[in-house]
Amino acid sequence: MKFIFKKSQSALFVICILLALSTSYSYGQGKKPNSKIDGVQIGVITYSWRSMPSTIPDIISYCKQTGISSLELMGNVAEAYAGIPAMPARLKKGADITDKQRADHEKATNEAKENQKQWRTSNNFEKYKEMKKMFDKAGIKIHIVKFSPANWSDDEIDYAFKAAKIMGAKGVTNEIGTEACKRLGKFAEKHNMYAIFHNHSQPGDPKFSFDEFLSYSPNNMLNLDVGHYYGSTGKHPNDVIKRLNKRIVSIHMKDKTGKNNSDPNQNRNWGDGETPLADILQLIRDNKYDINCDIEVEYTIPDDSDAVNETKRCLEFSRAALAK
Repeated sequence: MKFIFKKSQSALFVICILLALSTSYSYGQGKKPNSKIDGVQIGVITYSWRSMPSTIPDIISYCKQTGISSLELMGNVAEAYAGIPAMPARLKKGADITDKQRADHEKATNEAKENQKQWRTSNNFEKYKEMKKMFDKAGIKIHIVKFSPANWSDDEIDYAFKAAKIMGAKGVTNEIGTEACKRLGKFAEKHNMYAIFHNHSQPGDPKFSFDEFLSYSPNNMLNLDVGHYYGSTGKHPNDVIKRLNKRIVSIHMKDKTGKNNSDPNQNRNWGDGETPLADILQLIRDNKYDINCDIEVEYTIPDDSDAVNETKRCLEFSRAALAK
């Protein structure tokens, strides 16, 4: 399949930047954001804003600034607001660390993990209810939460699904893997939610099969990262989207070079890579697939910009693609 739209993507991105700069958003003055475009729900994973302050009020402010109305919320952001005990600071890489310092840090880490476990399993969820009201008031939907709880205790996994449900999410996300998919699917069934699994470059392995991971539970779903998929396989993501659309809750949208590029599988500004982002958006629009498309800003942010402005530019790229 030829990526017909790709030849014009760089020009499209320039147009999108102009649109982003010329668009006047007034969400902070009472108007709620709306990033559903021609039936396609565009959102963002809040990991995109990791280079900026990321408290819950910050996240809401960024949504208002960009016009984003849908989120995959990182679990650490939600838990920080809810008051989880902190982990000790990481040891500095390359520092001259003594055996005693290393042992003391390991002890403090284990104690903090136990404190976090006790906090999660005794949580009354009031802060999560408060969070939900804040996002509702701002007109922002949390559709999934990335707690990544596959290695937690059973009680902690129950907590993750309960907290996500209170925040209005469809399910909890985790990195894909055999044990994670076998374990979390059963909890998703118990809570009548989804266990949603994110891929990196695993599809580049000829033996890899999404179907295997989905087979462990009817409540196992995909958070398909089309950038990683295309970068590791060189295959058009629309083929897997068509086949598995009913098992895909959300897509991570990012632009990467392809497997056969001279600099393969590398992040690029939207429009400068080879991932057929416009094709993907148009497929979802034309087939009315119930799949959220979440911007993930993972490329190097230009010196004269920041992650919020780059999110806005990616949203305008999406808007222009869906106008075709």
